Amino acid sequence: MRRLLALLLVPCALAVLAGLVLLTPSPAEYRQVAEQGRAGQAQGAGLGAQTPVDAEVVRSAGESDCTDPNLPSPGPGEGCLAVTARLQDGPAAGTTITTLSPATAGSPRFAVGDPIVLGWAGGDPADPLTYTIVDFQRGPPLLLLGGVFALAVLLLGRWQGLAALAALGITLGVLALFVLPALANGASPVPVALTASGLIVGVVLPLTHGLSARTATAALGTLASLALIGVLALLFAALSRLTGLGEEASELAGVLGPGLDVRGLLLAGVVIGALGVLDDVTVTQTSAVWELHRANPAARLADLYGAAMRVGRDHVASAVNTLVLAYAGAALPLLLLFALAGRGLGDLLTAEDVAQEVVRTLVGSIGLVASVPLTTLLAAVVVRAISARGARGAT
Repeated sequence: MRRLLALLLVPCALAVLAGLVLLTPSPAEYRQVAEQGRAGQAQGAGLGAQTPVDAEVVRSAGESDCTDPNLPSPGPGEGCLAVTARLQDGPAAGTTITTLSPATAGSPRFAVGDPIVLGWAGGDPADPLTYTIVDFQRGPPLLLLGGVFALAVLLLGRWQGLAALAALGITLGVLALFVLPALANGASPVPVALTASGLIVGVVLPLTHGLSARTATAALGTLASLALIGVLALLFAALSRLTGLGEEASELAGVLGPGLDVRGLLLAGVVIGALGVLDDVTVTQTSAVWELHRANPAARLADLYGAAMRVGRDHVASAVNTLVLAYAGAALPLLLLFALAGRGLGDLLTAEDVAQEVVRTLVGSIGLVASVPLTTLLAAVVVRAISARGARGAT
């Protein structure tokens, strides 16, 4: 049975290696992507051709004219806020400048002591007119939150928690060092997503749960379910005539050019997004089968499968709800905007931006549901085969 598992997984591993060889950018292409990324980084952050400069607010005055901080506002909601900030880096670090921020209803308000990011357009670094306010600095609180998360994982999981954090680092590394450069280099998004998913499954699952027949079974169930999700996503994206041209994708197409496969990018997002929930379900189901067999080694295949499926039904019911709530939470501002526009439920669900989330949610949920009986049956067959062979060897 272990040889059979290897026979099934080795072609998957070879396909992942082939994908890495064919899709990973060369060193020259990496440099080109890096230069393109640096050129587009400021634009993606709302900076245009500006250079980011950290600063701290030392004074926030009332409304002023949008051309001169010393002139009065032309009217309520029509002016700008004059913000005085001390530059923390850049060519004029330590100096104080006064710049303007829009005074509209949805614009942020700045208080003394707020850490902010300015965009410097170049020229005289002491000229306040060369600076604009871009955003708040959020690095320290996010680092603190990451540290609390890592500590919680280590306290509960101990060595396995440490392995989980290492696996998380590998996942982020695959996304940063392979997925994003490959997509920026013009590679087809779906093969990139499948290659990355196979690599994450092949490295992260053994690192987190050990190299065993149990882990191999969970990996096989995950890969089979991902294949189903990929086929369904491709089919229903075509049937629904989804273009993938949401707001972010349209902006990205403007940066990378018309050759960007935006629909493929949507499908790749479906595959990668589903992987995070899939490996949770498949690992849990495999572990449930192994523990049920350990509790009753004499259980028949049908009994073992039925008991594990009762666990799986509870798990998948909550996981599907989690998927829907996660996507609804991410799209909540968009849903509210449609609701305020007075559009009906049918119009809401069939609009491009919402339909993308509907297809993403339902395709991911179908793959999740299918993974439970598939992985459970596979795990039951494997564990009984291994146990039977061990019993014959003992006699």
